[in-house]
Amino acid sequence: MDIENNVNMNESQSSDVATSKPARGKVEFEFEDEVDGAVESSNVEEDSAMCETEDTTVVAGDDKTSADYYFDSYSHFGIHEALHSMPDFLQSSVLIHASFSMQEMLKDVVRTKTYQNVIYKNSFLIKDKVVLDVGAGTGILSLFCAKAGAKHVYAVECSTMANMAQEIVKLNGFSDVITVLKGKIEEIELPVPHVDVIISEWMGYFLVYENMLNTVLYARDKWLVPDGLVLPDKASLYLTAIEDADYKEEKIEFWNNVYGFDMSCIRKQSIAEPLVDTVEQKQIVTNSQLLKTMDISKMGEVDTSFTAPFKLVAERDDYIHALVAYFDVSFTKCHKLMGFSTGPKSRATHWKQTVLYLEDVLSICQGEAVHGTMTVAPNKKNPRDVDITLKYSINGRHCQASRTQHYLMR
Repeated sequence: MDIENNVNMNESQSSDVATSKPARGKVEFEFEDEVDGAVESSNVEEDSAMCETEDTTVVAGDDKTSADYYFDSYSHFGIHEALHSMPDFLQSSVLIHASFSMQEMLKDVVRTKTYQNVIYKNSFLIKDKVVLDVGAGTGILSLFCAKAGAKHVYAVECSTMANMAQEIVKLNGFSDVITVLKGKIEEIELPVPHVDVIISEWMGYFLVYENMLNTVLYARDKWLVPDGLVLPDKASLYLTAIEDADYKEEKIEFWNNVYGFDMSCIRKQSIAEPLVDTVEQKQIVTNSQLLKTMDISKMGEVDTSFTAPFKLVAERDDYIHALVAYFDVSFTKCHKLMGFSTGPKSRATHWKQTVLYLEDVLSICQGEAVHGTMTVAPNKKNPRDVDITLKYSINGRHCQASRTQHYLMR
């Protein structure tokens, strides 16, 4: 999908952002200028006492990771490792779940059509080239490449979905062009010493949660020819701030009083786990800040961990209940720059956005800023999980706050 031809959002704006309950619905797709969208203002009452806080630290409730949970949801390729140790009858259930997840990703028009357009409209990148598809799933990207004239495609998939991919390749008459290999990239051997192109849909929630980036980097270093292509080659992580009073009350504060009983110990856990959900454009209070751009063709594994500063400037008077992270993906080697965004001002994708709720309710006036840093690193116990440390402060007319919060995506 061409970045220059994205469809702008034509959704009416609510004038009562601070009190409206977010519908968590889909919004239209947009890429360029998405951080400049204007929203109508809502007033903030003077209530500085509600957010005067000391510099404190909020810690996640425990050190469990997704590896500790038997029936984790199928997020990208996180289920693959668990499959091999499951009984046959459980594998059947998991594979049914996986097929539904694969269907969700294939029906993600933003995701799948972008890859299709990149390949079909820029066939010079693929034609007569040897292509490696990392994490092939159903083999859809391999099929695109074969149809675009690839010399040969090696589709590597470590789950039992590889068997389905093999059948799909055969059904569509590409068995002479596409070779499906079942196994982990780090453990298999390709029939060729080098490839010209590596293509992969490696991105996870929050860009780096349960992602396959390190696997792509391993394949790049082992098999990609000098000056070979990695598709996509750029990914950027962004941060913004939203008003989200009703949803925070429903999901987080609920635990403070459950039918008259104190269950705030669960609240501590729930606020430490980022929520993957769809955010409405009208909830956005501040500008968007670029945190990190990853150049997949050049970066090293160490670059997946980083600390980035941010400054979020309020575009209206309002409250801030959460920070929201999203990412953009770019294919810069095309005739014309192509890519997609997972931001709240763009058409919804299966990645949605990642919401990090704040302990404080920040009262902010137009032009004031929330300053801070975000540190992102793979969890030491399970590298597919992500540790996030957020430090933020505000020194405004009605609100002074400073805090450190820790989150674990699992």
